[in-house]
Amino acid sequence: MEARTIGSQPVSAIGLGGMPMSIEGRPDEERSIATVHAALDAGVTLVDTADAYHLHADEVGHNEELIARALRSWGGDASAVLVATKGGHLRPGDGSWTQDGRPEHLKKAAKESARRLGVEAIGLYQFHRPDPAVPYAESVGALAELLDEGLIVQAGISNASVAQIDEANEVLGGRLASVQNQFSPAFRSSLVELEHCASLGVAFLPWSPLGGIRRAGEVGTAHAAFGRVAEAHGVSPQQVTLAWELALAPVVVPIPGASRPASIEDSARAVDLVLTADELAELSGS
Repeated sequence: MEARTIGSQPVSAIGLGGMPMSIEGRPDEERSIATVHAALDAGVTLVDTADAYHLHADEVGHNEELIARALRSWGGDASAVLVATKGGHLRPGDGSWTQDGRPEHLKKAAKESARRLGVEAIGLYQFHRPDPAVPYAESVGALAELLDEGLIVQAGISNASVAQIDEANEVLGGRLASVQNQFSPAFRSSLVELEHCASLGVAFLPWSPLGGIRRAGEVGTAHAAFGRVAEAHGVSPQQVTLAWELALAPVVVPIPGASRPASIEDSARAVDLVLTADELAELSGS
C-alpha cells in the first residue's frame, strides 16, 4: 500500500480506527479480531485507538487491549505497525464523554496505555481533546515530558484549532507529529486545520472520514457527487471519499473506523483509486 509519514515513521495511507469495536453496538470479539487482521492483511500499518474507547465504566482501555490481542494473534510481522492511542477523554459509563487534561492524569494514563498495549514506548500518543479547565500548554507539556522520558516515541493532538496546533508545536519544541480532527464530506470546517498541517508538514488524521458510524453507509446518497463519481468508477462511494481526502494533501492519512473485515478491505482499496482533476474539483465543490 502507498506509504505516508507520521513524524519519522512511514505508515499506510489508510489507517484503521478502532472505536466501533469497543463502544455502543460493538461486535463480538471474534469479528473485531478478524477486522484488525483483515486490515493488516490489506497492508494497513496504522491502527488508531484510545483509552476512552470502551462502553462500561470499569473497562477503560477495552479497545487498546483488543488491538494488542489482535496484533499478537496475527500471522504476519506486526513490527512495522504503528499503534496510535490517545488520553484525556473519559467515559463515565453513562454514554457521556468528559475531559481530563491535567498533566498528572495524562502521564498516568499514558503509562497505563503502554501497559495495556504491551509496549515499553507508545509509538504515537495523542492528547484526545482540550480540557477547558486546564491551560492547553500544561496538557501538551505533559506530552513533552513523556517524549523526554522515552515513554512515547511521537506526540500528537486531536480536536485542535489552528492556534492550538501552533501552541502545541511550540510547547513540544517543533516535535508535533500529528493532528487528528474530524473531517468528511459532511464536516469540512476543519479544512483550515488540514491545510495548516500541510504547510507545517504535520500529519493530519481525519477521524470519522466517512461521516461517522451511523452515516458512513449514506455518504453516496447524502452527497450525490460522491455517488456519481463512484458509479463512474464502479467502486463504492466510501472509496471515492477516502481517495478525495488523500488527494487534498500528502500529509492526510484517513482513519476510517470499521467493525467488519469487508469494510476495512474496501477502504484500503481507496489508495489505488485515481480521480481526475475535474472529479476532485466536483467533490470539493459539492
